[in-house]
Amino acid sequence: MGKLSFNTMNKKENKFLNGLIKKYNKSKDKKFYSLVGEPFTSDDIIAGIKTLLSGRITMSSITKKFEENFAKFIGSKYALMVNSGSSANLLAFFSSINRKNYKRLNPNDECLIPAICWSTSLWPIVQAGLKPKFVDVSLDDFNFDLTKLEKKITKKTKAIMAVHVLGNSTHMSNLMKIVKKYNLTLIEDTCESLGSIYKNKHLGTFGRFGTYSFYVSHQLIAGEGGMLVCNDQRDYEIAHTLRAHGWDRGLRKKQNTEFNFINSGFNLRPLDLTASIGLSQLNRLNKSIKIRRNNRDKILKSVTSSKKWKNQLTFLKPNKNLKPSWFGIPVLLNKKYVKLKTKYLKKLNQNGIETRPIISGNFLNQPSIKLYKLNSKREKFPIAQEIENRGFFIGLHTKEIKKKEIIKLTNNLLNIN
Repeated sequence: MGKLSFNTMNKKENKFLNGLIKKYNKSKDKKFYSLVGEPFTSDDIIAGIKTLLSGRITMSSITKKFEENFAKFIGSKYALMVNSGSSANLLAFFSSINRKNYKRLNPNDECLIPAICWSTSLWPIVQAGLKPKFVDVSLDDFNFDLTKLEKKITKKTKAIMAVHVLGNSTHMSNLMKIVKKYNLTLIEDTCESLGSIYKNKHLGTFGRFGTYSFYVSHQLIAGEGGMLVCNDQRDYEIAHTLRAHGWDRGLRKKQNTEFNFINSGFNLRPLDLTASIGLSQLNRLNKSIKIRRNNRDKILKSVTSSKKWKNQLTFLKPNKNLKPSWFGIPVLLNKKYVKLKTKYLKKLNQNGIETRPIISGNFLNQPSIKLYKLNSKREKFPIAQEIENRGFFIGLHTKEIKKKEIIKLTNNLLNIN
């Protein structure tokens, strides 16, 4: 192949690399329709190789460039990369309670969170010394039921953790009215919804902090990694120091000492390796989102126009003011098929179609809730429970889906009995 050129790839180099990728993909035990297609292109792989050969694998200039480009893409003043979306959530809450923060949350302040959420949407609230208060969701969008949310607000309520589900959102205009009315801190877990735009504004940029994940099956895949965004300089500087040991390195042009620890901290630093892949994918993210959206439309059209179609399935519709960046295709089984769900999903998996729950279903059912006594009153969340009972999702890929794949997928999805 000759010496690799990392600025531009010649045809011979590109052909060689793509040949390796095809050979590897053929050797894998591939499912017919996995949650993730082929996540990396030759450009992504070259970007990773370049970083490995540079010898600067940990957080450095490539991470900084990714942060700057991401902030521009998303429309925020600041972006801070971390090692996962979960770490981004942790950083958001610990920045919000930090002693240096003049707008800080205090111990035992209440934070509202939807009953449909992920583990690390919840636990940073608890770890930060705040009190989570669960709110049921809407069957229309799987996000907060805003009427129920407002009824849960008390004098102790100081924050809201919104979890944007699978690319969809609640009515953000109405949520922001509630936030302003009660002077609440809004943190947005946007790990599943990177690129979704509500009334020309990206999800994740409405609140004080927004968080994103670059894990496998997400809209941008770097293997691991996450991002925290905000618009307040003080919030950014606190998060910056907390990310790496309480260190102020990178915040000041002139420093009295190389090792100046001005705060408490963690080690949530990312790698330049993952940042380089993230940068590569960010360059084509809008195109990838469009392909995923088109693939979803084609699949839904095929299923709902099939002769076998008898309203067996309900597909989640986007909020009317939202231009969604779909994480996957959320599905609800018709109520009369709920008893067949386990058998049905097992059959889909046997036929090579991967499925997952809607996030983790009704999180109040998780054993950790009982362990930490977070629902001592045994409050019921009927819509979250219905979504757990009836719901699942299948993946979306960043390559145009083929007609024969659509037909096979349609036949399997409608083969419930």
